[in-house]
Amino acid sequence: MVVKSQTIADYCKAGQFVIVMVDEKGERIPLTIADFDREKGTITIVFQEVGKTTYKLGELKAGDKLYHLAGPLGKPFEIEKGTIVIVGGGTGIASVYITAKKAKEMGNEVVSIIGARTKELIFWEDKIAEYSDELIVTTDDGSYGIKGLVTHALRDLLEREKVDQVITIGPTIMMKFVAKETEKYGIRTIASLNPIMVDGSGMCGSCRIRYDGEIKYACVHGPGFDAHKVDFDDLLRRLTIFKKEEDFARKYPDFGREEKEILRGFYES
Repeated sequence: MVVKSQTIADYCKAGQFVIVMVDEKGERIPLTIADFDREKGTITIVFQEVGKTTYKLGELKAGDKLYHLAGPLGKPFEIEKGTIVIVGGGTGIASVYITAKKAKEMGNEVVSIIGARTKELIFWEDKIAEYSDELIVTTDDGSYGIKGLVTHALRDLLEREKVDQVITIGPTIMMKFVAKETEKYGIRTIASLNPIMVDGSGMCGSCRIRYDGEIKYACVHGPGFDAHKVDFDDLLRRLTIFKKEEDFARKYPDFGREEKEILRGFYES
């Protein structure tokens, strides 16, 4: 989805995100900035329709307006010099593009690894290839590219090539195992974390993570963190806190105050 916002387009960088509200009564959700055009004053966001808000986003048509858009938020990725490997899965593939583009503009050798469950979920392959010295594509079912996970492709790459930095963007469980692979080689690894987030400015504390024995907030201290210091197991647990509410929102998208009995029955089921 391409969104017109000159201010955000003027200042955003790879690794940053926006907070989106579709309508006045909607929730606030964070979405990574996948691309931008400073001349046209636009940013691109990519999402998968899995919940109430992303379904509403998917219903918008050209010319429609978002109720609220805040950004750019978070810190840009700190990309080093050398051979940079960028690993993305799911909708995180979109962020591989903007990161590879920045890394290549810095004069780096860029290897991109992207993966999804099946061929139909692979996208932006040509865009990413434009800024990659090597592009590796994997699918879980083997319908396209290499059969297997992105971590399998990463493992093979690390065995044959010296890598200076790895940046990973995608499902939390994927990033956890990317970190395990790179830790064996002592390669600095950045994980772009995606915890539950509400305000995006550090006030609510919803996006707190356990990091190197301390509490950090993904919205202001991240979203990119040293992956070897992140408590991924704690993050995975926190991501399920509101699963019941998310299921309810999908089942009853037009729920109102007068329908409290429905809510009570849902929780008692």
